[in-house]
This record gives sequence, C-alpha cells and structure tokens, in this order.
Amino acid sequence: MLLCGKMRVFLPILIAFVIVKDSWEVTKIKTDPATLPTFISSSQVFKVKDQDTIVLPCEVANPGPYVLVWKRGIAVLSAGSTLVSPDPRVALNPDYSLEIKEVGPQDAGDYVCQIGTLEPREITHTVEILVPPRIHYVTSNGRVEVKKGSTVRLECKASGNPVPKVTWSRKNNLLPGGEQTTTTPILTLDKVDRHQAGIYQCVASNGVGDDVKEQIFLHVLYPPEITVERPVVYSGEGLEAQLVCIVHGESQPEVLWYRDTMQLDTTERRIMESRGSRHTLVIRKVNRQDFGNYTCVADNQLGKTRKSIQLTGKPHPAKFNSPSTGRYKENYNISWQVESLSPVEEYKLLYRRLPDIGVTSDNQPQPLHHQSLKKFSSKGENKTSFSTNGFVYSRPTKDRRLEWRDVILPASPIQPAGLQSMSYIIRGLEGGQQYEARVQARNKFGWSPVSDSFTFKTTETDESTTDNRRMFHEHTSEDVQSIRSYKNSGTNLLRGNSLTSLAIYSVCILLLQH
Repeated sequence: MLLCGKMRVFLPILIAFVIVKDSWEVTKIKTDPATLPTFISSSQVFKVKDQDTIVLPCEVANPGPYVLVWKRGIAVLSAGSTLVSPDPRVALNPDYSLEIKEVGPQDAGDYVCQIGTLEPREITHTVEILVPPRIHYVTSNGRVEVKKGSTVRLECKASGNPVPKVTWSRKNNLLPGGEQTTTTPILTLDKVDRHQAGIYQCVASNGVGDDVKEQIFLHVLYPPEITVERPVVYSGEGLEAQLVCIVHGESQPEVLWYRDTMQLDTTERRIMESRGSRHTLVIRKVNRQDFGNYTCVADNQLGKTRKSIQLTGKPHPAKFNSPSTGRYKENYNISWQVESLSPVEEYKLLYRRLPDIGVTSDNQPQPLHHQSLKKFSSKGENKTSFSTNGFVYSRPTKDRRLEWRDVILPASPIQPAGLQSMSYIIRGLEGGQQYEARVQARNKFGWSPVSDSFTFKTTETDESTTDNRRMFHEHTSEDVQSIRSYKNSGTNLLRGNSLTSLAIYSVCILLLQH
C-alpha cells in the first residue's frame, strides 16, 4: 500500500519528465531557428486580493511539437495538456493559461511557463497576494492603568500585504502633542497626567479592503489636584462670600475645609457644597472675624493636596484710567479707580521718574556705540566713568530725581462702597520725561495690594499760560480743601513729601497772583 501511495505521487512527475524528454528529442531533429516557438505573452507581476481568481497567460507562437510546462519552484504544475498539480483550485485552460481560484497568501511567488526546447525558453509571472489589514495585538488587551508621571507605550500590531500603516488618534480630543493624528506602530506618552487619560484609537490601513480599528482606554491614577477659582476673595460686612476649590482626583477625593488649622463644620452661617469637582464654602453675613486664611484639603488613596484662599475686606488693587501722555510739561493729572466693599479712607500714591534710555540701574556695562546714542545731561548728574574692552562702566552718583516719592491723599467722603474713583495733579515734573506710578487704597480693614505699575509721559512743550492758570485755579482750591478735611480727621498729612507739595502750592499761588 505504501508503494502504491508513492507511485501516485511520483507518477505525474514522471509523466512530465517523459514529455519534456520527448520534446528535447524532437528539438534535436528540428533545429531550424525559424521553426522554434516564441512567447507572445511576457513576464508580469500580478497583484491579487485574497480569495480572488487569477489567470496566468502563456501564449506561444509556433508551438509545434514542443511541450509547455508550468512550474512553481521545482514543482511541475502541468506538462503539455496534462495538469499535474493535485490542488483542486488549479486548472489548465485550453490556451495553456494557468488559473488559480480562491488565492491566498500561500499562493504568492513566481510561476514559470517553459517551452521544452533544447535550450528551454521561459517567462516568469510573479504573484503578490493583497491581504487586508488585521490588528492582532493591542497593549494590555485595550485597557492600560498607570500612575501619574509614568511613561506609557501604547502598541498596535497589524499584519497584511502591503504592510499596513498604523495611525493613532484620540476620541473626542487631540493627542497629547497637539496633533489630530500621528502614524507610528507605538505611541509613547511621557510623564502622563490626568489630561492624557482617555480613549486612544489605532487604525490599520494598507489600501486593501476596509481599514480596521482598535481602541485602548488609558486610565491615569493620580493624587488630588486642586485649583482655586479666586485665590483672594473680596467681601464686606453683612455680605455673602463664596470660596471655591475645583478638585480632580482618582475616584472622588474627600474634601475638608479649614480656617487656619481648625477644621470647619457646617453651621447656620457656614455651608459646604459639592457639585461634581466644584467644592464651595459659603459664608453668609460676613463679619470682621470671618476675614482670614481658609484651606481646602483633598485626600484619596494616592495622596493629599491642599490649597489656600484668603477672605479679605480690604480694597481690590486699584486700576489707573488716565491717559499715558499728559497735557502739560511739568504737571500730570493722574486718576484711578478701586473697588472696595467698604468706603475707602485714604490713598497712597507713589511715583518716580524713570531713567533715561541707555541708563541701567544695575550699572551693567553698555557697548560704546549704544552709549553714543544717549543724550547725556549734566544737569543734576555727576558721573565717574572708565572704559575697558569696548564697554563703558558708569558709576553715577545717586540721582534723587529717580527715587520714589509718596503722597498720602484723603478719599472723597461722599463716595459709597463699591467702585470708587480718585484723581490727583502731580506737580513739579520735568518736561518730556517718562514716569512710573503705583497706588494703594485703605479702608477700615487695611491697605489693598499695590497696583500694577502705570507709566505716563509729560509733554515737551507746555500749553498756553492761560490754560495753565485755569488748571491751577480749578484744582488748587480743591486740593487745599481736601488737605484741610484730611487734617481735621486726625491723620498726619505731613508725611513723606506732603510738606514739599504744600510749599509748591504756595509758590504757584503767589506766581498766579502776579
């Protein structure tokens, strides 16, 4: 039985060998080149989708008695009109073309059609099987859980022919780098935090069939993270104050409120609310004792975080609203507004002249060609200079014109709590110079933070004398009245440079009378 089985296998090959041998014998007799067969078909590359049918042509002119043989590697598929291949998907057509049905990846390779002449002639067809993409592996079966700060590698392995490209995207969001998509088999995320968590999608495509998609859910474990809605909450007596902490964390962290080091409980005036990640401490009918520092503390199994909020009755930082360029050479009308839920009692205005361009307060060396652009003024300045390596080192004596000056001003007694306005004429300035100003406001709870710096410039040339006199007459009586009112309130006006201001006022009034 074993012998019979071997015979069934080798018999077709033997037949093909005999046929080819006979063809060679015939060739020995017929050696006229004009009678030799030639190929009409030429070698080709066939790209066929998986499970399709392919037909490989082998058309010959002057076939004569010669035998055509189909081979794949060393295996003979057909000889003459005899099909040798045992594969039922393979067929030999009457025109000697070779047909293969339901092709698969195993059918890829070279197929040779050969004419059995003394010197065999042949053509070779190359078959490529196009296989749609398939994803056969994703990291952790599509669910990745890591701690904050870790490096994550999301991998998506795909196969197919041609080799698929893998494109990553993020569901309902951009990728951490800001891109919509990126093409790579492995997506690496460094130092992940909660903002990188979400669903990542990988799509494999190679132009054959439909694209395939898988997704990976990235879950980031992290201790609580707190942001405060307002680090400083301004309020007033009898009003309601809301202190808000936005808390994110693994699961929902427990949130507690503290006043300094004392944990707070809910009372009739004090309510603690939680809506999602928003946690609010509501204080009703605020009184003086409620002002101070509050802390929200969030805790989960990965850690504890705290943030502080200050509740204050002091004024907000003031905001300047006067133009950046004045109308006069030696005077400037500066104005500002401040929000305070209690009446403002006084202001502290600070101002100074800014250094000329090219003058540095830290005495760093400046290139010589830069120094040459500066307009040096000998007025009020004494300098000792020396040069080295192309730089000028300047050691000016202290210029008192650049020092800060402060003026204490009483607030208008008629302004109610809320948005309050103030203006003041700064006199004795230099023409065409830049000045910097800041201001603070005080109510019964204390001084506000210092305002942002405000810069203004005086004009190079003054307006007419008539305009100056009008401006002085308009404001001198007002300034004197404010000073009298402030002095009667028991506050010492003659602080800082106020004495100097009074002297200037007196001189100006005497000049105007003449």
